[in-house]
Amino acid sequence: MSYTAKDYSFLLGMQGFSDTLLKNHFTLYQGYVTNTNKVMDLLAAKLQAGQEGTPEFAELKRRLGWEFNGMRLHELYFENLGGDGDPSKAPNLTKRVTEQFGSVDACAKDFMATASMRGIGWVICYEDLENGLLINQWINEHDVGHPAGCNPILVLDVFEHAFMIDYGLKRADYINNFFKNIKWEVVEKRLETA
Repeated sequence: MSYTAKDYSFLLGMQGFSDTLLKNHFTLYQGYVTNTNKVMDLLAAKLQAGQEGTPEFAELKRRLGWEFNGMRLHELYFENLGGDGDPSKAPNLTKRVTEQFGSVDACAKDFMATASMRGIGWVICYEDLENGLLINQWINEHDVGHPAGCNPILVLDVFEHAFMIDYGLKRADYINNFFKNIKWEVVEKRLETA
Protein backbone atom coordinates (compact mmCIF):
# COMPACT_ATOMS: atom_id res chain seq x y z
CA MET A 1 0.00 0.00 0.00
CA SER A 2 1.26 3.47 -0.79
CA TYR A 3 0.24 7.09 -0.32
CA THR A 4 -1.25 9.26 -3.03
CA ALA A 5 -0.83 13.03 -3.14
CA LYS A 6 -4.08 14.83 -2.46
CA ASP A 7 -5.40 17.51 -4.80
CA TYR A 8 -5.43 20.97 -3.24
CA SER A 9 -6.01 22.90 -6.46
CA PHE A 10 -9.25 24.22 -4.93
CA LEU A 11 -7.00 26.66 -3.04
CA LEU A 12 -5.89 28.36 -6.27
CA GLY A 13 -7.21 31.89 -6.40
CA MET A 14 -7.16 32.22 -2.60
CA GLN A 15 -6.70 35.84 -1.50
CA GLY A 16 -3.19 36.57 -0.22
CA PHE A 17 -1.60 33.50 -1.85
CA SER A 18 -0.54 33.66 -5.49
CA ASP A 19 -1.17 30.68 -7.72
CA THR A 20 2.59 30.52 -8.36
CA LEU A 21 3.29 30.21 -4.64
CA LEU A 22 0.59 27.57 -4.17
CA LYS A 23 1.63 25.50 -7.21
CA ASN A 24 5.24 25.47 -6.03
CA HIS A 25 4.09 24.45 -2.57
CA PHE A 26 1.91 21.66 -4.00
CA THR A 27 4.92 20.35 -5.96
CA LEU A 28 7.05 20.33 -2.81
CA TYR A 29 4.30 18.44 -0.96
CA GLN A 30 4.04 15.90 -3.79
CA GLY A 31 7.78 15.27 -3.34
CA TYR A 32 7.18 14.32 0.28
CA VAL A 33 4.48 11.86 -0.78
CA THR A 34 6.77 10.34 -3.42
CA ASN A 35 9.69 10.09 -1.00
CA THR A 36 7.53 8.58 1.75
CA ASN A 37 6.55 5.82 -0.65
CA LYS A 38 10.16 5.33 -1.82
CA VAL A 39 11.49 5.05 1.73
CA MET A 40 8.74 2.60 2.68
CA ASP A 41 9.54 0.46 -0.37
CA LEU A 42 13.25 0.50 0.46
CA LEU A 43 12.55 -0.50 4.05
CA ALA A 44 10.34 -3.38 2.92
CA ALA A 45 13.09 -4.57 0.56
CA LYS A 46 15.69 -4.42 3.34
CA LEU A 47 13.43 -6.48 5.62
CA GLN A 48 12.74 -9.02 2.90
CA ALA A 49 16.48 -9.35 2.25
CA GLY A 50 17.22 -9.82 5.97
CA GLN A 51 19.10 -6.51 6.18
CA GLU A 52 17.18 -4.99 9.07
CA GLY A 53 20.28 -4.83 11.28
CA THR A 54 22.25 -2.66 8.87
CA PRO A 55 23.15 1.02 9.19
CA GLU A 56 21.29 1.61 5.92
CA PHE A 57 18.07 0.22 7.41
CA ALA A 58 18.49 2.43 10.49
CA GLU A 59 19.04 5.55 8.38
CA LEU A 60 16.00 4.77 6.24
CA LYS A 61 13.90 4.35 9.40
CA ARG A 62 15.10 7.76 10.60
CA ARG A 63 14.45 9.32 7.18
CA LEU A 64 10.88 8.00 7.12
CA GLY A 65 9.90 10.36 9.96
CA TRP A 66 11.10 13.37 7.97
CA GLU A 67 9.35 12.40 4.73
CA PHE A 68 6.12 11.16 6.36
CA ASN A 69 5.72 14.18 8.64
CA GLY A 70 6.56 16.49 5.73
CA MET A 71 3.72 14.85 3.82
CA ARG A 72 1.21 14.83 6.67
CA LEU A 73 1.95 18.34 7.98
CA HIS A 74 1.49 19.79 4.50
CA GLU A 75 -1.86 18.00 4.24
CA LEU A 76 -2.99 19.41 7.57
CA TYR A 77 -1.78 22.88 6.54
CA PHE A 78 -3.53 22.89 3.15
CA GLU A 79 -6.71 21.44 4.65
CA ASN A 80 -7.01 24.23 7.23
CA LEU A 81 -6.81 26.84 4.45
CA GLY A 82 -9.46 28.05 2.03
CA GLY A 83 -11.90 29.46 4.56
CA ASP A 84 -13.03 32.96 5.38
CA GLY A 85 -11.05 33.30 8.63
CA ASP A 86 -14.17 33.50 10.80
CA PRO A 87 -13.43 31.73 14.12
CA SER A 88 -17.14 31.72 15.04
CA LYS A 89 -17.37 28.70 12.72
CA ALA A 90 -15.51 26.80 15.45
CA PRO A 91 -17.76 27.38 18.49
CA ASN A 92 -16.34 24.57 20.65
CA LEU A 93 -12.79 25.67 19.95
CA THR A 94 -13.71 29.31 20.58
CA LYS A 95 -15.15 28.36 23.97
CA ARG A 96 -12.06 26.32 24.91
CA VAL A 97 -9.67 29.04 23.73
CA THR A 98 -11.57 31.70 25.69
CA GLU A 99 -11.51 29.57 28.85
CA GLN A 100 -7.79 28.93 28.57
CA PHE A 101 -6.37 32.14 27.04
CA GLY A 102 -9.06 34.66 28.03
CA SER A 103 -10.05 35.40 24.44
CA VAL A 104 -9.65 34.23 20.86
CA ASP A 105 -7.47 37.28 20.22
CA ALA A 106 -5.11 36.33 23.06
CA CYS A 107 -4.66 32.83 21.66
CA ALA A 108 -4.18 34.21 18.14
CA LYS A 109 -1.59 36.66 19.49
CA ASP A 110 0.35 33.77 21.08
CA PHE A 111 0.12 31.72 17.87
CA MET A 112 1.26 34.69 15.75
CA ALA A 113 4.11 35.51 18.13
CA THR A 114 5.26 31.90 17.88
CA ALA A 115 5.02 32.03 14.08
CA SER A 116 7.02 35.26 14.01
CA MET A 117 10.03 33.77 15.76
CA ARG A 118 13.22 33.56 13.74
CA GLY A 119 13.85 30.24 12.09
CA ILE A 120 12.23 27.73 9.81
CA GLY A 121 9.63 25.15 10.66
CA TRP A 122 6.02 24.91 11.68
CA VAL A 123 3.69 26.42 14.23
CA ILE A 124 1.04 24.02 15.44
CA CYS A 125 -1.76 24.49 17.90
CA TYR A 126 -2.02 21.15 19.64
CA GLU A 127 -4.67 19.79 21.91
CA ASP A 128 -3.16 17.81 24.77
CA LEU A 129 -5.29 14.66 24.71
CA GLU A 130 -4.56 14.00 28.39
CA ASN A 131 -5.99 17.20 29.86
CA GLY A 132 -7.46 19.16 26.93
CA LEU A 133 -5.07 22.11 27.14
CA LEU A 134 -4.22 23.90 23.90
CA ILE A 135 -0.53 24.48 23.19
CA ASN A 136 0.90 26.71 20.45
CA GLN A 137 4.15 24.91 19.66
CA TRP A 138 7.15 25.73 17.47
CA ILE A 139 8.45 22.75 15.47
CA ASN A 140 11.89 23.20 13.85
CA GLU A 141 12.01 20.10 11.71
CA HIS A 142 9.18 17.87 10.53
CA ASP A 143 10.32 14.92 12.62
CA VAL A 144 11.47 16.63 15.83
CA GLY A 145 9.74 18.44 18.67
CA HIS A 146 6.16 17.23 18.43
CA PRO A 147 4.68 16.95 21.93
CA ALA A 148 3.73 13.33 22.64
CA GLY A 149 0.04 12.60 23.12
CA CYS A 150 -1.12 15.76 21.40
CA ASN A 151 -3.44 16.27 18.44
CA PRO A 152 -2.55 18.94 15.85
CA ILE A 153 -5.61 21.10 15.25
CA LEU A 154 -4.19 24.18 13.47
CA VAL A 155 -1.04 23.97 11.34
CA LEU A 156 1.00 26.81 9.81
CA ASP A 157 4.02 26.24 7.58
CA VAL A 158 6.72 28.83 8.27
CA PHE A 159 9.44 27.37 6.09
CA GLU A 160 10.48 30.01 3.52
CA HIS A 161 8.91 28.11 0.61
CA ALA A 162 5.48 28.81 2.15
CA PHE A 163 5.74 32.59 1.77
CA MET A 164 8.94 33.96 0.17
CA ILE A 165 7.61 34.05 -3.42
CA ASP A 166 4.77 36.37 -2.40
CA TYR A 167 6.07 38.09 0.73
CA GLY A 168 9.86 38.06 0.62
CA LEU A 169 10.98 38.66 4.20
CA LYS A 170 7.59 40.01 5.32
CA ARG A 171 6.59 36.95 7.31
CA ALA A 172 4.10 38.94 9.41
CA ASP A 173 2.07 39.77 6.28
CA TYR A 174 1.99 36.07 5.37
CA ILE A 175 0.85 35.14 8.88
CA ASN A 176 -1.92 37.76 8.77
CA ASN A 177 -3.15 36.44 5.43
CA PHE A 178 -2.99 32.89 6.75
CA PHE A 179 -5.39 33.90 9.53
CA LYS A 180 -7.72 35.53 6.99
CA ASN A 181 -7.93 32.22 5.13
CA ILE A 182 -8.26 29.69 7.96
CA LYS A 183 -11.05 27.23 7.43
CA TRP A 184 -12.12 27.15 11.08
CA GLU A 185 -14.72 24.44 10.55
CA VAL A 186 -11.86 22.05 9.67
CA VAL A 187 -10.00 23.05 12.82
CA GLU A 188 -13.20 22.51 14.83
CA LYS A 189 -13.62 19.04 13.33
CA ARG A 190 -10.06 18.11 14.32
CA LEU A 191 -10.86 19.14 17.88
CA GLU A 192 -14.07 17.12 17.95
CA THR A 193 -12.56 13.94 16.50
CA ALA A 194 -9.62 13.78 18.90
